[in-house]
Amino acid sequence: MFEATKKEGDAALKAFLRQGMENTSVTCVLAGTNTWSRRWVKYEIARSIIRGNGLLTVHIYGVKDKNGETTTKGAEPLAQMGVYKADDKIFLAEWKSGKWVKYEDYTLAIPEGDLWFDPPTNATVVQLSTHCMSYDFTAQDGRKNIGGWIETAAVLAGR
Repeated sequence: MFEATKKEGDAALKAFLRQGMENTSVTCVLAGTNTWSRRWVKYEIARSIIRGNGLLTVHIYGVKDKNGETTTKGAEPLAQMGVYKADDKIFLAEWKSGKWVKYEDYTLAIPEGDLWFDPPTNATVVQLSTHCMSYDFTAQDGRKNIGGWIETAAVLAGR
């Protein structure tokens, strides 16, 4: 369904992703080697902040694929996005080409009261990873513990 919607264009894909987040309270980012750089992962992270969803990262680089192979750990996706204050408004930022830039897929201000964490106080970008937990599925026994990790993210977000 994602690939079919992708062919319809960016607006359709954004609507599809927003619809998929309806009735959710937590977003779990399953992070592989390059997850942090993917546009639509960043969009889901951004929409999670806008919705007030709890957020967590679960690194899955140690999980074997269908061929029995694993990959290398990628960057923390929630460290590649952040929030900052400009003109007394809160905006999303993304790490791109070695610097922080205004997030381009959602440029509107986020009401300060919609954040479940302390809002930034100035133009310095605060990484989302500052407020969210990150786990290693293999090393931290994700099969047994992922439910608790998700519950912790919900509690942190007041959901």
